[in-house]
Amino acid sequence: MSVFLGYVFLGLSLAAPIGPVNAAQLDKGIKSGFFHAWLVGLGAMTADGIYMLAVFLGVVHFLEIPFMQTFLWSFGFFVLVYTGIESLLSAGKMASSARKSDESRSKSFLSGFLMSISNPLTILFWLGIYGSVLAKTAAENNKIDVIIYSFAIIVGLLVWDVTMASVASSFRRFLTGKILFLISILSGLSLIGFGLYFGIQAVRLLFQ
Repeated sequence: MSVFLGYVFLGLSLAAPIGPVNAAQLDKGIKSGFFHAWLVGLGAMTADGIYMLAVFLGVVHFLEIPFMQTFLWSFGFFVLVYTGIESLLSAGKMASSARKSDESRSKSFLSGFLMSISNPLTILFWLGIYGSVLAKTAAENNKIDVIIYSFAIIVGLLVWDVTMASVASSFRRFLTGKILFLISILSGLSLIGFGLYFGIQAVRLLFQ
């Protein structure tokens, strides 16, 4: 049990660093509530699961091809900048309708999924972290144990998702329209900043 909990904690540690998904979750939770923020995280977690499976099956090396990396950096640039601009544009509506949202649940899920699946850092992260964990675990345990411990990592990711969604949705009860407007602006700028970083990496790969 202690080993299982250790892998759960590893999942928490992997999800905790602030990045585009966490920024989007905070923004979505404040604007639309717990469920939308949770769906953003769930979408990202689904992408994480796909990459974990890719590492597990050994097919992730295909994603190390320069063309694929350039494509992913470029796609990530588009997704993050688009989401950031959307957040900036919707900020103007925050003061008058701070606690209303007509955004579909599927869009919240899809935004989290696209942010994570198009993030080359996610690939490198899972290849480096999960790849090394997988190699160590496989060397010391059987295949069933590897699957159980991989599931423990997913549990950790899910716990973080619920925590982030709860924190973000709790904030919205105490914040005024002006503060919500400011948070939306900062969130949008943060996402655009991440997107520009992705774009720079794409250009570097393209012309190296």
